[in-house]
This record gives sequence, C-alpha cells and structure tokens, in this order.
Amino acid sequence: MSDNDITLDGTDFSTRAIHAGQQFDPTTGAVVPPIYMTSTFVQDGIGGFRGGYEYARGGNPTRDSLQELLASLEGGHAAFSFASGLAAEDALLRSILKPGDHVLMGNDVYGGTHRLVNRLHVPLGVELSTVEMSDTDAVRAALRAGKTRILWLETPSNPLMKISDIAALAELGHSMGITVVVDNTFASPYLQQPLALGADVVVHSTTKYLGGHSDVLGGAVVVKHDALAEKIGFLQFGVGAVSGPFDAWLTVRGIKTLGVRLDRHSSNAQSIAEALVGHPKIDTVYYPGLPDHPGHELAARQMKAFGGMISLKLHSGKEARAFAESTRLFQLAESLGGVESLMCYPSEMTHASVRGTALEVPDSVVRLSVGIEEVGDLTDDVLQALDRI
Repeated sequence: MSDNDITLDGTDFSTRAIHAGQQFDPTTGAVVPPIYMTSTFVQDGIGGFRGGYEYARGGNPTRDSLQELLASLEGGHAAFSFASGLAAEDALLRSILKPGDHVLMGNDVYGGTHRLVNRLHVPLGVELSTVEMSDTDAVRAALRAGKTRILWLETPSNPLMKISDIAALAELGHSMGITVVVDNTFASPYLQQPLALGADVVVHSTTKYLGGHSDVLGGAVVVKHDALAEKIGFLQFGVGAVSGPFDAWLTVRGIKTLGVRLDRHSSNAQSIAEALVGHPKIDTVYYPGLPDHPGHELAARQMKAFGGMISLKLHSGKEARAFAESTRLFQLAESLGGVESLMCYPSEMTHASVRGTALEVPDSVVRLSVGIEEVGDLTDDVLQALDRI
C-alpha cells in the first residue's frame, strides 16, 4: 500500500463515493486527482509502459479512477466507462450476442435501448421480444430455452415506473443459463444494488444521477464476472467509444454528492407525488413510493428510497401537452437526474422511436425528473400548471 492509499474495506456507500479511486496526487498532495488530458504516454523503451499506459483509447488514469469508483459502488468485479449510455449498452450486447440469440426485455424501457436492439442488432440476426417484466410468470413463459441469452431489466422502468423483482428474475434467468442485466439508471447504486440481488451486469447512463448536474454525457457497464469483463474490455479498446478524461472527471465530481442528492430527490418526489394523488386533472400518479402503486412493497424491499422520477397520466394528450408546456421551474427538456427539475413528454421525446410497438407511451403521459430545489416551490409550480389547463 502506498502512502496515499486509503483503506475502504467496510466503509459506507457515501464514504466510498468520495474516496474510491480518488487517492490524492502523490507529487503535489492535491486532494482532487488531476485530469490527465493526454492522448498518449511516453514509454521507457519499446514496450516499457509506465503504469500500463500506452494510448488513451486503451487506458487513461482519470477514466480508470472513475471505473474503480463505479465498481466499488455497484459491488462489481470491474467497470467500464463509455462515451454514452447507449455506447455502453452496445458494447455489452456485442460481447454476449451472436446471430440467432434472443433478448427479452420489459414492455416499458427507455426508447433508445429498444431502438438499439431492434434497429441495429435485430437486422444482424438477433431476436427481440418484450414482456410485462413485473410479472415473473409471464417472464418465465417468454424465455426461450437455449435461445434467450439476455434478460434485460429496467427497474423502476421508464416512464411508467414499473418495478421488477431483481432477485426472483435473476434466479429464473440463471436456471436457464441467461445473463441478467439491470439498467440501474433511475435508481442509481445509492438506492439499489442489483448485483447484490443476483444480477450479472449493471448498465448506466452516467449522464443522469451519477453525473447529476446535466453537464456531462456518459455511460457505464459494471460486471460481476471476470470472463465477461475481459470481453467488454476488449470491445472497449477495439471499438473505442470511451469516455474522455474531462467527462470522466466531471462524472467523478458528481458521484461524490450522489447520496445527499438522492436523499433530496427522493424526498421531494415523494412529497410531490402525494400532493398530486386525487387531483381532478390527473388520472394516475406513477410513483413507487405511493402505497397503492402495484410495485410499492417490492420497491420498498429492494430500494433504499423510491427515487426522484414521477410520471403522470392526464385525461388526454391535449391536456398533457398543455401541462408540459406550462411549468416554470420544471423545464421542458430530455434527460433526467440533474439537480434541476425537468419535464418530459415521452411520446414525442424520449420514446418517439417506439411508437407503434408494445412500448408505445400514451400521449396523455408526462414524466417529471424532480430536482433538489425547495419542494414547496416545485409543488406550487406543478399545481399552477395544472390550474392553467
């Protein structure tokens, strides 16, 4: 152990979020490690790599620090940081699938994930189907013995906030030799630990809660097993969709406050969801923290809190559009998970690509990414917008 290493065994999540992979600079003592803005590294003779670094596509100390941090927080064997969430998902899919293989995912997932498989991998011979992932019996019936290679969970789902039983589905998938993948973007490792519940792989859009400030694009894959890590590592090097050093540094900076941010996101969302239950202009409030949510008890077991995402179903598409365009603090924009509150109209924004499929989002649904502003101001903003439609 070097003088600047910190022993983190047995430490809590928020301690690791601040210290894992973040040893102080041994030359200057800088508390925040430097950003290694370099494309290549001087060799001590041919093949004499300093610290194993040769070329930035293959490795960069700033990216490595983020990857060490992600693996620590998710409890994984290894983590890989990519230029975007979809780049991360694509590398994972390529590392597992071959023509003829089958992927089963939920009927309510991020539109870009479905588009990636359906439009890019299916034409290469991969088969894709969707199922009500919150129904374990339906999942069992939809799996294909000897064909299904990936069971893809997204919980809470995007945008209808469905909850899937990670432990039960992992056990089911493993009984058939299937790799179980969980998109943990909505929950983050602070609220949910899929690998500890039995999943094999976690994927993230680090753009969202991990980065947390709407100023950086990125994605990650965290794996439990060494064999899969080797395949993904080779694809990351061979294809090259890596995160740049400044993006990696910004993501690390965001992760340091993940715990305190998610506490506030979750408490704000809980308050707003409760305030909207029974509102005459809302048909349904989709939030797992509400006792009447069908996945409430399961979410309470497998999540630390219920997160910062709420979806609302209004009476019509016309009213939903008017509502989405009437808030002041909730800004109309794609993405989620930043400190500021955002409003999304999924059917024409994040999920436009799945219109006409089983994943089509009703045009009466809006999605709220609840930020960390004062909850009274956010509640007033939503209520005044409802009053105006």
